Amino acid sequence: MEEVKAKMNSKYYLAWAKDEGIRKKGANGGFVTATLVSALENDFIDVALVVRKKSVYEGIPVLTSDAEVVKECAGSLHGAPINLTKYVVEHAAKKRIGLPTKPCDARGIIEQAKRRQVSLENVFMIGLNCGATLHPLRMREIASYYALDPDSVVREEIKEGKIFLVSEEEGEEKEKWMKIDELEAKGYGRRDACKSCITKIPTMADLACGIWGSNDEKKTFVEVCSEKGGAIFENAVDSGYVEIEEAPEKGIETRQKKEAGMQKRAASWKEKMDEVSGLSRSERFEFYVDALKNCIHCGACKAVCPVCACEEDAKCLEMNDERDSYAISMYNVLRIFHLMDSCIHCGQCEDVCPVDIPLTLIQRRFSERMQHRLRYTPGMDVMEKPPLYETELRWSAKAE
Repeated sequence: MEEVKAKMNSKYYLAWAKDEGIRKKGANGGFVTATLVSALENDFIDVALVVRKKSVYEGIPVLTSDAEVVKECAGSLHGAPINLTKYVVEHAAKKRIGLPTKPCDARGIIEQAKRRQVSLENVFMIGLNCGATLHPLRMREIASYYALDPDSVVREEIKEGKIFLVSEEEGEEKEKWMKIDELEAKGYGRRDACKSCITKIPTMADLACGIWGSNDEKKTFVEVCSEKGGAIFENAVDSGYVEIEEAPEKGIETRQKKEAGMQKRAASWKEKMDEVSGLSRSERFEFYVDALKNCIHCGACKAVCPVCACEEDAKCLEMNDERDSYAISMYNVLRIFHLMDSCIHCGQCEDVCPVDIPLTLIQRRFSERMQHRLRYTPGMDVMEKPPLYETELRWSAKAE
């Protein structure tokens, strides 16, 4: 034990699962899975929120107290771009939850905490470095482009700037890959929200984990970002589920350079995809009208939004009348302004829109200007109050 304590004198580590099965199945040595398993088995958390893989194109969020289920869900899944915020809000009032989080998951959870929808004391976020996720339909298109039967693809991976797909037909495996830049030049690749996202390392979570900075793909680079992060990390080490070594200075520098390079690429993509910036004021208005006139007011964008905490009597619903003659419906106008200070540009709204409105671009054009003017970046610091926060929102847990 003293030897372990002596190692824990930094905030940067290389870590891996001690269990060979977890290490083999999990990404980068299975650190995240091992940490969640140790937290469950040592009563550090009540439940884990993980994503069960049905295929490379589909994942299902699972809330479980069974360590074996957590082990089954080990490994990455880039083709299921689920945001876990609403699942945490639904369950964390009564239970201590541990979960892996992409940066947009962690930011959504923090924004909901500011709106008193969840207590962060009950949430342990193990953040995952994120280069991108892919829409499942786009991933199927990539498989076809690789000359693979999309239904035969059994594994996928994004590493070293490449997208790898492995198919299995008649007992034989085939691996195909291509550089992401080459794929995206041909119209394939990552979700638009991911291409332009500059938040790559989730330092707003309790731990920030990933391969960047590790010189061994079977070891995870871990940054301890909070007291809670230190506690869950120490629990995994002390109970023998995880082995660690201090991260070398070169690894820390490599990680920083990797993040900076991806942020530079994201800024370039954001400029390329902004088809509105070069238009005149009247042309911009025409663009918004043309895009938003297709809205069928299904409410899907509101339902999946990780930062919206409104209930059924929300203004965007109550003040909207489908019979109105406005060029842009009140529903869309109110949602745009409602989210201007808090949108984290995760793209969930665009993913579920049944009429393919470019909601990520539209919301970004309004919210980024407001956030820059107010000097506020949502979801990064729980102590920083949202600038347009005016009323005390209802929280069902208050009554309990």
